[in-house]
Amino acid sequence: MKILFVCIGNICRSPIAEGVMKTKCEQLNLAWDIDSAGTHSYHVGSVPHESSQLICLQNGINISNQRARKFAADDFKKFDKIYALATDVYQSLISFCKTKEEQNKIILLLDELYEQKGKSVKDPWYGGFDGYEEVFDEISFACDAVIEKYKTAK
Repeated sequence: MKILFVCIGNICRSPIAEGVMKTKCEQLNLAWDIDSAGTHSYHVGSVPHESSQLICLQNGINISNQRARKFAADDFKKFDKIYALATDVYQSLISFCKTKEEQNKIILLLDELYEQKGKSVKDPWYGGFDGYEEVFDEISFACDAVIEKYKTAK
């Protein structure tokens, strides 16, 4: 299974999701390919936000080696599932699609967790550290749901 997590700038939510999912896959011996990207190039080449790194470190995950990158059309070929972390990101990704097959790869991450569809992982950028804690927990639960759904996939 090849999974891409996408947010706006690829320094807050999607790096957390990449780190959480990679760690969970390692713990479960799942040989999944996990990556993250942003819909915008604001932070290309930057490390994840310091609060994203800190919340991950507090949970035993080091994401300091990640570097922000912009989503590319080629990602549709590389990944089986592309998880948008927010509705605006989902809409941006849909606008990049050239085929129905590409559209079908895009899923709003929290749609895997909640029966009520269309929820976004809150953007912690403008809040305090407690926002990053909430985001980490929600992403972690969503990653568990994704693993449960696809753990028998190759």
